[in-house]
Amino acid sequence: MVSMKIIGKGAEAYIYSTKLFGKEVIVKRRMRKNYRIEALDESIRAARTKREVKVMYLLGKLGINAPKPIAFGKYDIYMSKVDGPLLRDYKHKNAQMFRVVGSVLGKMHNNNIVHGDFTPVNIVVSKGKICLIDFGFSSITNSVEDKAFDLLLMKRAISNAEYENFLAGYISAAANSRMTIARASKIEKMGRYQKRTIDML
Repeated sequence: MVSMKIIGKGAEAYIYSTKLFGKEVIVKRRMRKNYRIEALDESIRAARTKREVKVMYLLGKLGINAPKPIAFGKYDIYMSKVDGPLLRDYKHKNAQMFRVVGSVLGKMHNNNIVHGDFTPVNIVVSKGKICLIDFGFSSITNSVEDKAFDLLLMKRAISNAEYENFLAGYISAAANSRMTIARASKIEKMGRYQKRTIDML
């Protein structure tokens, strides 16, 4: 029997470390939500697991650093391990780093990939390079509003100066950056963060 060591717990899943074919890998396992009707819960977990694998695969094809899916089941994803600190905790953050983060998001949005929880907690600095993680709330959509929420989530999590650099990188890469930024501004003024948080549960 393969042993697994729990290394983290998120809003909807446990994260484990284990070995597969002699190599250390990460396992994300979506857990049952008791407050949801069982059939609905199973459907949501299965759909999110399948979508998350697809997003990681697409990012790999685009050359965007993210864990590589190795295998997956109905609620589990086995993926490559990414070593390094979270961007939130990285001690050598600089303007260029946030510009790179912005350009990565712009490239994702050009390909209609929305992260859904785009913050420094879901970005790892691995060997000096940006690597995105945790695509549990990701989607493949051309929705300008969903893309705008990616911007707003990052804005809430970093300083004004960091956000300015992030936005500069985003504008340099995103084909429809003006439209997305304008929508983000509109959403921000309307104070619709709370509804977004509830919808993600």
